[in-house]
Amino acid sequence: MPAPPPSPSRRAGSVVSVLPVVAVVVLLGLPVAPDSAATPADAASGLLVLWAVVDTVRRARRPLTRTAAVVLGLPVVGIAVAAAGALTTGDAIAGLGRYLQVFVLVPVAVVLLVRDRRGARLVLWSLVGLALWQGAVGVRQYLTGTGALYQGADIRAVGTFGPSDVMGMASVVACGVVAATGLALGTRARRQRAVAVGCALVLLVPLALSFSRGAWIATAVACGAQLVLAGVRLAVKVFAAAVAASVVLVGGLGVGAAALQERLTSITQVAEAPDQSVVDRYTMWAAAADMWRGHPVTGVGLKAFPAHRDGHASLALSSGSDTQGAGQAFRRQPLLSPHNMYLLLLSEQGLLGLLTVAGGWLALLVCALRRLRRSGRVGRDCALPACGLLLWQLVNFLYADIGGPSTVLTAICFGLAAWWALARDATTPPAAEAGPR
Repeated sequence: MPAPPPSPSRRAGSVVSVLPVVAVVVLLGLPVAPDSAATPADAASGLLVLWAVVDTVRRARRPLTRTAAVVLGLPVVGIAVAAAGALTTGDAIAGLGRYLQVFVLVPVAVVLLVRDRRGARLVLWSLVGLALWQGAVGVRQYLTGTGALYQGADIRAVGTFGPSDVMGMASVVACGVVAATGLALGTRARRQRAVAVGCALVLLVPLALSFSRGAWIATAVACGAQLVLAGVRLAVKVFAAAVAASVVLVGGLGVGAAALQERLTSITQVAEAPDQSVVDRYTMWAAAADMWRGHPVTGVGLKAFPAHRDGHASLALSSGSDTQGAGQAFRRQPLLSPHNMYLLLLSEQGLLGLLTVAGGWLALLVCALRRLRRSGRVGRDCALPACGLLLWQLVNFLYADIGGPSTVLTAICFGLAAWWALARDATTPPAAEAGPR
């Protein structure tokens, strides 16, 4: 017997419940002050966690399943041990707070506040909306020469994040592409599919103008995985169409600036003729691995990578990267991390941190894919984008790590993935998705 349709009050309740999550996403669209240690989105994420606790107590419900508590709580072990080994108390507190915010507290809050697929869709569309806003700012920066410095010209699209966080807009736009692609593949509503496809295609422009090779690779992998999960036959058709369009636009018509074509070509040349940014990255990767060999179990401690960097890096490492443009004066940006989340975990938290933190991510991905396989067509409009966003983060972590004003977006994406993978009601049929629990 089919479940009764949800009442208007329950439908409204599921929407109201996720508004704090949407508010955090919206605040990511505000301009970021240079050298700001905290942003409105970070402050709002703290209020989000507090509201999730209050809402859970008020509703008198068991907050998490046993599996969810284990998977989401696993990173706490490695993070706490690494905090105990930090060089200073300030580093321990700052590092502990940041890691818990991104990988534990905010994801748990999202799981608690997203009550059904209606709420999840609202959060996903808010991500697409944020990406469209940041992408529009980025395209304008490219066209008017007011972006961040890139090859001697202020053309790099960075949105409102500024040149000190050049990956910020790229991450936001890439997540928007992945979310829109998943929504298009998972829905049966033609209008929603058309809008989602249109958004994904439009967002490819600012993603390209971000000149972020890591974001390009992660987006291609995540969207490709979503297509395969939606159906192999569909994936083959879309891949063929994408290749044909690329050949016609780039090869036949010559569409694309020389800087963009050079950046795209450089992906295959990093081992033969790497530029200084690639040399710096490889050097920091080697330094992180060397730190881990000296402290294999627990690492050198939270936020201790900069202090140990020079003692483990070769002379090929430069003193920093040049940043300029997008309303900010020239400055030398110090290299404070290996720009690889897995190596950052390994160097600062050792094998214990890698197994507990990254192991929790792997468990989350396995749970999400298992639930997607078991649910069939039910909930696919949320499952595909949730799995895609998680996969994007895990691939992007090969070329980036947490830090900067856009970091709270990572927490929201992990929260959406955790909701789909671990929440009790993630696969509730549409007719009853806001019904009694």
